[in-house]
Amino acid sequence: MSTRMLSAAVAGLAVLGLTVVAAPAASAAPCTDIDVPVARGTFEPGTLGLIVGDPVYQAVQNQLRPRSLSSYRVNYPADLGQPASVQKGNTDLVNHVTAQAAACPQQRFVLVGYSQGANVVDNSIGISSAGSPVGGPVVATIPAELAPRIAAILLFGNPIRSIGREVTGPYQSRTKDYCAGGDPVCQAGGGNVLAHLSYGADAADAAAFAAGKV
Repeated sequence: MSTRMLSAAVAGLAVLGLTVVAAPAASAAPCTDIDVPVARGTFEPGTLGLIVGDPVYQAVQNQLRPRSLSSYRVNYPADLGQPASVQKGNTDLVNHVTAQAAACPQQRFVLVGYSQGANVVDNSIGISSAGSPVGGPVVATIPAELAPRIAAILLFGNPIRSIGREVTGPYQSRTKDYCAGGDPVCQAGGGNVLAHLSYGADAADAAAFAAGKV
């Protein structure tokens, strides 16, 4: 999948009438039962991400009540023009989970990543996104001793799938990786740019999966 196709998917935000703007970074989360760090897609608007993060977080909240939840917006550029964008997100996500785990010994995590943000999550669990259009080598991984506290991983439009890679290893059974039919970002040869913008429809299913793992 070419960078041109990924750019077209980003441009598709305009087709839906969405304004691409930067949102303020979220502060560190309190000691809730479940923390949900979200790595948004390239130039994706919204607090956690209008297409995926916001609806998925709301759906997870609905599924897990009365347990308490918090969210964290991964602090990274989410920019096609910055070659280290994914690595910055990778570092920030790992730092956040590590700090939260130390501050809140009982807290568990549901990791969410969309598009370039899925690459951020891939790298953070030790699956390299190098070779995908907005990917790069792993620069930090969640410490192995914290792995049991990662309850679930929800990925949408994951670019590594277009190069024949997927989540394997200890996190595989806790991962739900959505790739809509024809999505050129996650499906080699895909030609339906609008498919990459469709993942909000999977929010309830993703939340049910996460609830089954918590």
